[in-house]
Amino acid sequence: MTGTIIFATGNAGKMREIREILQDTEMEIFSMKEAGIEADIIEDGTSFEENAAIKAEAVAQALRAQDGGAYAGAIVLADDSGLEIDALGGEPGIYSARYMGDSTPYSVKSASLIERLAGVPDERRTARFVCAIAAVLPTGETLTTRGVIEGRIGYEELGDNGFGYDPIFCVPACGGRTTAQLTEEEKNRISHRGRALRAMREELEKRL
Repeated sequence: MTGTIIFATGNAGKMREIREILQDTEMEIFSMKEAGIEADIIEDGTSFEENAAIKAEAVAQALRAQDGGAYAGAIVLADDSGLEIDALGGEPGIYSARYMGDSTPYSVKSASLIERLAGVPDERRTARFVCAIAAVLPTGETLTTRGVIEGRIGYEELGDNGFGYDPIFCVPACGGRTTAQLTEEEKNRISHRGRALRAMREELEKRL
Protein backbone atom coordinates (compact mmCIF):
# COMPACT_ATOMS: atom_id res chain seq x y z
CA MET A 1 0.00 0.00 0.00
CA THR A 2 1.56 3.27 -1.14
CA GLY A 3 0.51 6.90 -1.13
CA THR A 4 0.14 9.72 1.37
CA ILE A 5 -1.85 9.98 4.58
CA ILE A 6 -2.69 13.25 6.30
CA PHE A 7 -3.70 12.63 9.91
CA ALA A 8 -6.01 15.17 11.50
CA THR A 9 -4.08 15.77 14.70
CA GLY A 10 -1.34 17.95 16.11
CA ASN A 11 -0.69 15.60 19.04
CA ALA A 12 2.96 14.51 18.90
CA GLY A 13 2.37 11.44 21.09
CA LYS A 14 -0.48 10.31 18.87
CA MET A 15 1.58 10.82 15.68
CA ARG A 16 4.40 8.74 17.16
CA GLU A 17 1.98 5.88 17.82
CA ILE A 18 0.42 6.15 14.37
CA ARG A 19 3.76 6.04 12.57
CA GLU A 20 4.88 3.09 14.68
CA ILE A 21 1.70 1.12 14.00
CA LEU A 22 1.75 1.82 10.24
CA GLN A 23 5.51 1.53 9.78
CA ASP A 24 5.23 -1.65 7.71
CA THR A 25 3.28 0.15 4.98
CA GLU A 26 4.85 2.32 2.31
CA MET A 27 2.55 5.24 3.08
CA GLU A 28 4.03 8.65 3.84
CA ILE A 29 2.29 9.95 6.97
CA PHE A 30 2.02 13.63 7.88
CA SER A 31 0.12 15.48 10.58
CA MET A 32 -2.21 18.22 9.41
CA LYS A 33 0.24 20.72 10.88
CA GLU A 34 3.12 19.26 8.88
CA ALA A 35 0.94 19.51 5.77
CA GLY A 36 0.20 23.17 6.51
CA ILE A 37 -3.51 22.57 6.94
CA GLU A 38 -5.60 24.64 9.32
CA ALA A 39 -9.23 23.78 9.92
CA ASP A 40 -11.80 25.05 12.38
CA ILE A 41 -13.22 21.76 13.63
CA ILE A 42 -16.28 21.62 15.87
CA GLU A 43 -16.64 18.14 17.33
CA ASP A 44 -20.37 18.05 17.92
CA GLY A 45 -21.03 14.40 17.10
CA THR A 46 -22.74 12.02 19.49
CA SER A 47 -20.32 9.12 19.04
CA PHE A 48 -16.61 8.50 18.55
CA GLU A 49 -17.30 7.55 14.92
CA GLU A 50 -19.22 10.75 14.21
CA ASN A 51 -16.53 12.95 15.72
CA ALA A 52 -13.75 11.14 13.84
CA ALA A 53 -15.65 11.60 10.57
CA ILE A 54 -16.27 15.30 11.31
CA LYS A 55 -12.52 15.85 11.78
CA ALA A 56 -11.51 13.84 8.72
CA GLU A 57 -14.04 15.55 6.47
CA ALA A 58 -13.03 19.03 7.69
CA VAL A 59 -9.36 18.37 6.92
CA ALA A 60 -10.24 16.77 3.58
CA GLN A 61 -12.20 19.90 2.67
CA ALA A 62 -9.25 22.10 3.63
CA LEU A 63 -6.97 19.86 1.56
CA ARG A 64 -9.23 20.19 -1.48
CA ALA A 65 -9.16 23.96 -1.03
CA GLN A 66 -5.39 23.86 -1.59
CA ASP A 67 -6.24 22.87 -5.20
CA GLY A 68 -3.41 20.48 -5.83
CA GLY A 69 0.06 20.69 -4.39
CA ALA A 70 2.27 18.14 -2.69
CA TYR A 71 -0.61 16.46 -0.86
CA ALA A 72 -3.10 16.19 -3.71
CA GLY A 73 -4.79 12.81 -3.66
CA ALA A 74 -3.88 12.10 -0.05
CA ILE A 75 -6.04 9.98 2.22
CA VAL A 76 -7.20 11.90 5.29
CA LEU A 77 -7.42 9.99 8.55
CA ALA A 78 -8.76 11.19 11.88
CA ASP A 79 -9.44 9.53 15.17
CA ASP A 80 -11.65 10.18 18.12
CA SER A 81 -10.85 8.28 21.24
CA GLY A 82 -11.69 8.32 24.88
CA LEU A 83 -12.08 6.56 28.17
CA GLU A 84 -15.35 5.00 29.28
CA ILE A 85 -15.68 4.18 32.99
CA ASP A 86 -18.59 1.91 33.82
CA ALA A 87 -19.05 3.07 37.42
CA LEU A 88 -19.39 6.66 36.12
CA GLY A 89 -22.02 5.80 33.55
CA GLY A 90 -19.51 5.74 30.69
CA GLU A 91 -17.90 9.08 31.52
CA PRO A 92 -15.88 10.88 30.35
CA GLY A 93 -16.55 9.12 27.02
CA ILE A 94 -16.55 11.34 23.94
CA TYR A 95 -15.74 14.28 26.20
CA SER A 96 -12.49 12.70 27.47
CA ALA A 97 -10.21 15.36 25.98
CA ARG A 98 -12.54 18.16 27.08
CA TYR A 99 -13.24 16.78 30.56
CA MET A 100 -12.70 19.62 33.06
CA GLY A 101 -11.66 21.88 30.15
CA ASP A 102 -9.33 21.54 27.17
CA SER A 103 -6.40 23.20 28.93
CA THR A 104 -6.63 21.19 32.16
CA PRO A 105 -3.58 18.90 32.59
CA TYR A 106 -4.33 15.19 32.34
CA SER A 107 -2.80 14.68 35.76
CA VAL A 108 -5.61 16.84 37.17
CA LYS A 109 -8.27 15.09 35.10
CA SER A 110 -7.00 11.68 36.19
CA ALA A 111 -6.91 12.72 39.85
CA SER A 112 -10.52 13.85 39.57
CA LEU A 113 -11.63 10.52 38.11
CA ILE A 114 -9.78 8.57 40.80
CA GLU A 115 -11.40 10.76 43.46
CA ARG A 116 -14.85 10.14 41.97
CA LEU A 117 -14.18 6.39 42.21
CA ALA A 118 -13.23 6.56 45.90
CA GLY A 119 -14.61 3.50 47.66
CA VAL A 120 -15.41 1.66 44.42
CA PRO A 121 -13.92 -1.88 44.61
CA ASP A 122 -11.67 -3.38 41.93
CA GLU A 123 -14.41 -5.47 40.32
CA ARG A 124 -16.49 -2.35 39.67
CA ARG A 125 -13.65 -0.15 38.36
CA THR A 126 -14.01 -1.61 34.87
CA ALA A 127 -13.31 0.71 31.95
CA ARG A 128 -12.25 0.72 28.37
CA PHE A 129 -10.36 2.85 25.91
CA VAL A 130 -12.28 3.29 22.65
CA CYS A 131 -10.89 4.61 19.38
CA ALA A 132 -12.74 5.26 16.14
CA ILE A 133 -10.76 5.96 12.97
CA ALA A 134 -12.35 7.71 10.01
CA ALA A 135 -10.82 7.89 6.55
CA VAL A 136 -11.84 10.17 3.71
CA LEU A 137 -10.60 8.77 0.40
CA PRO A 138 -9.74 10.90 -2.64
CA THR A 139 -13.04 9.66 -4.13
CA GLY A 140 -14.92 11.29 -1.24
CA GLU A 141 -15.88 7.96 0.34
CA THR A 142 -15.73 7.89 4.15
CA LEU A 143 -14.82 4.74 6.08
CA THR A 144 -14.82 4.15 9.85
CA THR A 145 -13.37 1.45 12.08
CA ARG A 146 -13.33 0.94 15.85
CA GLY A 147 -10.85 -0.52 18.34
CA VAL A 148 -11.40 -1.23 22.05
CA ILE A 149 -9.18 -2.32 24.95
CA GLU A 150 -10.72 -3.40 28.24
CA GLY A 151 -9.18 -2.63 31.62
CA ARG A 152 -9.70 -1.09 35.04
CA ILE A 153 -9.03 2.28 36.63
CA GLY A 154 -6.18 2.24 39.14
CA TYR A 155 -5.77 4.13 42.40
CA GLU A 156 -2.84 6.31 41.35
CA GLU A 157 -0.87 7.34 38.28
CA LEU A 158 1.80 4.82 37.32
CA GLY A 159 4.26 4.88 34.41
CA ASP A 160 5.58 7.57 32.12
CA ASN A 161 5.59 5.94 28.68
CA GLY A 162 2.14 7.09 27.61
CA PHE A 163 0.00 10.20 27.51
CA GLY A 164 -3.53 11.23 28.40
CA TYR A 165 -5.21 8.78 30.77
CA ASP A 166 -2.62 6.04 30.20
CA PRO A 167 -1.14 6.26 33.74
CA ILE A 168 -4.45 5.29 35.41
CA PHE A 169 -5.64 2.63 32.96
CA CYS A 170 -4.63 -0.85 34.13
CA VAL A 171 -4.66 -3.83 31.77
CA PRO A 172 -5.27 -7.20 33.48
CA ALA A 173 -3.97 -9.02 30.39
CA CYS A 174 -0.62 -7.28 30.91
CA GLY A 175 -0.22 -8.18 34.58
CA GLY A 176 -2.23 -5.21 35.77
CA ARG A 177 0.29 -2.68 34.45
CA THR A 178 -1.02 0.63 33.20
CA THR A 179 -0.72 1.47 29.52
CA ALA A 180 1.87 4.06 30.58
CA GLN A 181 4.00 1.24 32.01
CA LEU A 182 4.03 -0.74 28.77
CA THR A 183 6.74 -0.44 26.14
CA GLU A 184 5.77 1.21 22.86
CA GLU A 185 5.75 -2.21 21.20
CA GLU A 186 3.52 -3.75 23.87
CA LYS A 187 1.11 -0.83 23.84
CA ASN A 188 0.79 -0.65 20.07
CA ARG A 189 0.08 -4.37 19.89
CA ILE A 190 -2.95 -4.18 22.21
CA SER A 191 -4.07 -0.54 22.18
CA HIS A 192 -7.45 0.69 21.03
CA ARG A 193 -5.76 2.97 18.51
CA GLY A 194 -3.57 0.14 17.24
CA ARG A 195 -6.59 -2.12 16.75
CA ALA A 196 -8.61 0.59 14.99
CA LEU A 197 -5.68 1.54 12.73
CA ARG A 198 -4.98 -2.06 11.76
CA ALA A 199 -8.67 -2.53 10.94
CA MET A 200 -8.56 0.64 8.84
CA ARG A 201 -5.42 -0.53 7.06
CA GLU A 202 -7.28 -3.72 6.06
CA GLU A 203 -10.17 -1.64 4.72
CA LEU A 204 -7.81 0.62 2.74
CA GLU A 205 -5.92 -2.35 1.30
CA LYS A 206 -9.19 -3.61 -0.17
CA ARG A 207 -9.62 -0.34 -2.05
CA LEU A 208 -6.10 0.77 -3.01
